Amino acid sequence: MLNNIPEVKCGIISVSRDCFIISLSENRRKAIVKSYADKYGAIYEADTTVENEADMLKAVDQVKNAGCNALVVFLGNFGPETPETLIAKKFNGPVMYVAAAEETGKDLINGRGDAYCGMLNCSYNLGLRKIKAFIPEYPVGTANDIVDMIHEFQPVARALIGVSNLKIITFGPRPQDFFACNAPIKPLYDLGVEIEENSELDLLVSYKEHKDDPRIESIIKDMSDEMGSANPYPDLLQRMAQYELTLLDWAEKHKGIRQYVAFANKCWPAFPSQFGFEPCYVNSRLVSHGIPVACEVDIYGALSEYIGICVSGDTVTLLDINNSVPKDLFTENIAKHDSYKLTDTFMGFHCGNTPVCKLAKGAIKYQLIQNRLLENGNTPDITRGTLEGDIAPGQITFYRLQSTASGILRSYIAQGEILPAATRSFGGIGIFAIPEMGRFYRHVLIEKQFPHHGAVAFGHYGKTLFSVFNMLGVNDIAFNQPKNMIYPTENPFA
Repeated sequence: MLNNIPEVKCGIISVSRDCFIISLSENRRKAIVKSYADKYGAIYEADTTVENEADMLKAVDQVKNAGCNALVVFLGNFGPETPETLIAKKFNGPVMYVAAAEETGKDLINGRGDAYCGMLNCSYNLGLRKIKAFIPEYPVGTANDIVDMIHEFQPVARALIGVSNLKIITFGPRPQDFFACNAPIKPLYDLGVEIEENSELDLLVSYKEHKDDPRIESIIKDMSDEMGSANPYPDLLQRMAQYELTLLDWAEKHKGIRQYVAFANKCWPAFPSQFGFEPCYVNSRLVSHGIPVACEVDIYGALSEYIGICVSGDTVTLLDINNSVPKDLFTENIAKHDSYKLTDTFMGFHCGNTPVCKLAKGAIKYQLIQNRLLENGNTPDITRGTLEGDIAPGQITFYRLQSTASGILRSYIAQGEILPAATRSFGGIGIFAIPEMGRFYRHVLIEKQFPHHGAVAFGHYGKTLFSVFNMLGVNDIAFNQPKNMIYPTENPFA
């Protein structure tokens, strides 16, 4: 159950220009409300139709008093430009603007609303006031068209509400020589995100204070029920449950006036020697409940994960864009069954933070790389605690929101899939296929200096993520361009 994301309560306000028949806008609004209820569920209907500024204040008060945190402004006819745009200014939350299409050629005198024209003036007025509103790709439609637009607006609204009420809590600093987690703080504040940075020592002190907490036993039982025989290290459960409780208590005590939290925590090299285990399995459990715990103090990774949870309504993961697929493995297991090229594929990997529900078959294991470093490759003790297995095949969206060192927000979105091919490797890992990945890798990920961490949503959510990034003011939203669309830095003769 995801318990760390907003519940969207959406309202609708219709507007009417005073030289048009007000009932035209009112009846069209009622048709939308009925159609939405039939298809998707309840939407709050403000019964005040806005013709002037006094109506605007009354209608906004109605939706606020009803507890709405997202809003649709519906141009049932041409609409009054000033009052209709002031709605977005007075309403504290994401707002979408849509306009009515004409229903029939048999009633184009009293039944013509001219909202197609009015939407242009509305957009112009929003620009004059520097108001950022959500406008669908084609924002004009009949009632049935508009209810689908409203439904697509809901995850966008959820993400925007979540980000504006989010606190990212970190325990760092980042590992040595790990500039991939560069995280200028100013753009977070620009987005409305709060940040709390702590020392890894603060986390250790809190962890020790939770020793023998009576609540640990119930978490141990939950872990045992979840993993069953896939946990060969039952002696670890006490430590891991104590750590999970430490993070949950810290989130509750430190979120302050914010409603939602995400973590970006240091997890190596000191962590296992001081805590006595690897935190990966615990991280996977928290993200499965909607609380991202990004590896290696990756603040923008945590933010990206949280946005993905809000957009998809499902858990996500954070992976390294890690290694190429060997040619022999590709030829043997992929080329015969798919239309992908070798350069369309890569392996996404992390030590073990992907939730067990997204693994084809997961088990608690040990971190091979850290075992070499910290335990000389001997029988693992403190390096145990990863959650490993091949990630289950299916559709994915690989994406990230990141600030450059100079404080400019950039993002990318690429839709693809995880292939049903065994990785023959370790960690939480999968073979990913993204069309034209090779070119995307060179001319977006490398050229724009993105870090090696990418967030993964389990499904195709590119359309919604693009809308969210756009609403957050991100001007550079890159994607995996098809063959016939050349990148600005791509050699045309290559």
